[in-house]
Amino acid sequence: MKQCPTCQRTYSDKSISFCLADGSLLSAPYPTQSSEAPITPAPTVVMPSSELPPTQPSIRATGERETVTAVHPQINSTNERTIEISTPISRGGQIQVALTSFFALFAIVGLALYGLPFYYDRMVNEFGWSRAQVVSGNFASKLIVGPLFGFFAGWIVDRFGPRRLMLVGIVFAAIALIGLGNMNALWMFYFFYLLNALGYVCAGPLPNQVLLSRWFDKSRGKAMGFAYLGIGLGGVLVFQISAALMEFFGWHVALTVLGVLIFIIAFPLAFFVKESPTAVSAKEKAQIAPIGNVLKSPFFYLLAIGSMCSIGAVGGANQHLKLFLSGDLHFTDREAANVASLVLLASLAGRLIMGWLADRLAKKYVMLLIYLLVACGISLLFFATVPGVIYLFAIVFGIGLGGDYMIIPLMTADLFGVKVLGRLMGIVLTADGVAEATAPLLVGTLRDATRSYVIGFGVLVMLALVGAVAIGLLPRKTRVSDML
Repeated sequence: MKQCPTCQRTYSDKSISFCLADGSLLSAPYPTQSSEAPITPAPTVVMPSSELPPTQPSIRATGERETVTAVHPQINSTNERTIEISTPISRGGQIQVALTSFFALFAIVGLALYGLPFYYDRMVNEFGWSRAQVVSGNFASKLIVGPLFGFFAGWIVDRFGPRRLMLVGIVFAAIALIGLGNMNALWMFYFFYLLNALGYVCAGPLPNQVLLSRWFDKSRGKAMGFAYLGIGLGGVLVFQISAALMEFFGWHVALTVLGVLIFIIAFPLAFFVKESPTAVSAKEKAQIAPIGNVLKSPFFYLLAIGSMCSIGAVGGANQHLKLFLSGDLHFTDREAANVASLVLLASLAGRLIMGWLADRLAKKYVMLLIYLLVACGISLLFFATVPGVIYLFAIVFGIGLGGDYMIIPLMTADLFGVKVLGRLMGIVLTADGVAEATAPLLVGTLRDATRSYVIGFGVLVMLALVGAVAIGLLPRKTRVSDML
């Protein structure tokens, strides 16, 4: 038994280290007298904290001393200290969370984000818009939504959890694609693209990264890699589904069907998911860890710059891939769909490989490898007319693409911790959104002015390399939060 040096109470539960009455540190095991009968401690009841009634510690007299046996995983003493007895995380809950994030990213990123550029050439041909105009919807929406809502969305996730935000975002994304499939004016195009960007912020990588980080620790890299497979699989299927639907029903119906699929696939899973493996009280939700010291760290800005540059390069290549294949290389819709699908198939392997590496190597080096693969992959587009090179591009660029979005939250959590992850990712993803919007517009403007993608693709390669330099300046292992 253990004894409190202040109130002299004794405790038979070996897992208790602090006095439940005054919070004092308990002394070494207290010896029992040989004349006393052996004491059998009362059974310990362990229940999920959400199902527990408000109970008090069970107290039993033993001579002149009191023996306390804990029957509640969270007990508040008179001075409001809280003692938490940790319980193992449910394996079934982890599986549910991983599947929820998998299908949410499948729908919001795979179908909506990657699918829309596949329809740009049809909009150019039907409405007479320029290439810069069709990519400006992505530019305007992310430039508005990112700065206005990115950090706010991160604060909501840290304060209230990711589930509610995901539900709203899924509805926004579904309505956006249905609206884009039935528009007939440029202002409608901008409006629904804005709504789609809101859906991406609310139900895309940000809330899913926090959800996965809460449920997984040691295997966080593998869990993130699995969930991000949904993006690759969604991207592979959206090109084939879109090509088939466009062939038989036209692009308007195809986009409408994608919007309906987003809601059916993602909404039910997000509705039933549990936000955290342990119940969080209202008081704990109100206590949000400060991020002031993190924002003073130069490492945070190096991480943000590196992420911006790489995401800008990836976004510029993705937004213009179909336009480049169809307009410059004269590929048919089916041929272009096959190349785009190969990119996303390679990204599946990239997510698994980079997730596995992130659990075993310093995440800094994994991030550097990813950014260099992105730069090398885009460089291959300069030789796209050489037979077979376009497929080599799809493999190299796809592997880098697969790890790019996934490694950013892993590196952020590794450097600064999970408690501030939502708000930090809100800032980083806002910056990424600006880069992801600006790069495609710049590439489109250069293509319209020069009638070639050479200069534009060169800019994307340089962006990826600058991002690699910024990440190379980050620390290898030390958690920055411990240094501040």
